[in-house]
Amino acid sequence: MFFFRLLSYLPLSVLYLFSDLIYLVARFLISYRKKVIDENLKFAFPEKSEEERKKIRNKFYRNFTDAFFAETIKMLTISEKELRQRFQVINQEMIDAEVNKGKSALMMAGHVFNWEMAILGVALNTQVTSETVYLKLNNPFFNKLMLAIRTHFGGVMTEKREFRKSMITMRSQPRIVHLAADQRPPRSEKRYQRDFLNRPAYFFEGGEFMAKKMELPVFFGTMTKLKRGHYRFEIAKLAEPPYDSHESHSITDEFCRRLEENIRNQPDLYLWSHKRWKV
Repeated sequence: MFFFRLLSYLPLSVLYLFSDLIYLVARFLISYRKKVIDENLKFAFPEKSEEERKKIRNKFYRNFTDAFFAETIKMLTISEKELRQRFQVINQEMIDAEVNKGKSALMMAGHVFNWEMAILGVALNTQVTSETVYLKLNNPFFNKLMLAIRTHFGGVMTEKREFRKSMITMRSQPRIVHLAADQRPPRSEKRYQRDFLNRPAYFFEGGEFMAKKMELPVFFGTMTKLKRGHYRFEIAKLAEPPYDSHESHSITDEFCRRLEENIRNQPDLYLWSHKRWKV
């Protein structure tokens, strides 16, 4: 932990030099998950030429190494001033207002770079409690490191298995609950299958269940990369009660539609190396 903390005190411009080296290794030396990335892009963008998809893949490698190395490490010690300069949160007051009325609100987003910065950005900008549900990493050291990064500005992190207990307090302790809603559920979980970027995919529906059971408003966060190290996260309402007239899976379907739009606008920001479409 000490080594990473020391590393994080370096300016981001210096950390990007290390990221450049890792990018060259990932792209040219080891071709990190190239087959997985190419297959995912081929299904997602059949209308694009092979050369166009190749450009997306190469830009993805750049965004991947920047986000997972330079930017995430910097988040461990980044100052409030620098984070505000690098990460814009639009319409935070909209979701805060719902919580201030005495009702928890759900924030649904996808794995669009840099989602780790979004956890800190929202925690820094909100005037209410912000809780993020996460999946525990298998490596204890890196799990501890990521928790230190994600709670740098006071956000609450709750492991997915523990969240079932935490849900009980959502009425008595209103807050924002962040869900990375595009993760692939394991076979042991209740899953919803639908097409996503032209291929069948499974989705968790915990967010849908909570929203409709507890009559909670749901928001979506759209990520835009402005330039290297600078992002905009725009919050918009996705659904709100009453849900009596809503069809089954309506919230998940709308989430998928908005996430697809976000991805198509900047396709190199999505996590294409993940085996997302394994059914």
